[in-house]
Amino acid sequence: MTQWSGRRSASGILMLVMLLGACGGGTSVGSDPVAATAGPTADLTASPTVAVTPGPTAANEPPAAWIAVDGGDAASGQLGSYTWNEAGSDSPWLPGTPIAVGAGETLMVTFDDPLGISSWTARRVPAGSTDGSGAVGVGSGGSSIAFALPEPGEWSVEVTVQFADGIGSASWYWHITVR
Repeated sequence: MTQWSGRRSASGILMLVMLLGACGGGTSVGSDPVAATAGPTADLTASPTVAVTPGPTAANEPPAAWIAVDGGDAASGQLGSYTWNEAGSDSPWLPGTPIAVGAGETLMVTFDDPLGISSWTARRVPAGSTDGSGAVGVGSGGSSIAFALPEPGEWSVEVTVQFADGIGSASWYWHITVR
């Protein structure tokens, strides 16, 4: 074999390898080639993972609050200001969701999610008030929320709750007619 024929064989093999490599990755007609871009790359090494199951406090908003008297229909509160799971909202005094009760009946507040309560307060202003100035306290406490409105009338009532374990706090409003 001569030096020229050895070079011809080597360049022929090189050309065959390049030709086969080009034919190996077929593309469909009409498709655009994907442009490679420089950027962060993902680490593809396997690592153990832990499944995260959202708990009742995983939302960015407090749970719905309901107010009712014993044996009566419940009314969902109008959510006002809150801080919750690093989210929050600020609102003025709200008119509240309407509900009618009898004088002296005990109002109880419950939540969609059974969360621990550190403390709560309830205040009232005459219905139609646009702020909480002059609000009168009607109850406060620890774990369960229950209070009575002593006088007949139309009231806008705010219930503010501090939840346990630093989850957050929130205020809800109701327009309560006491007969």
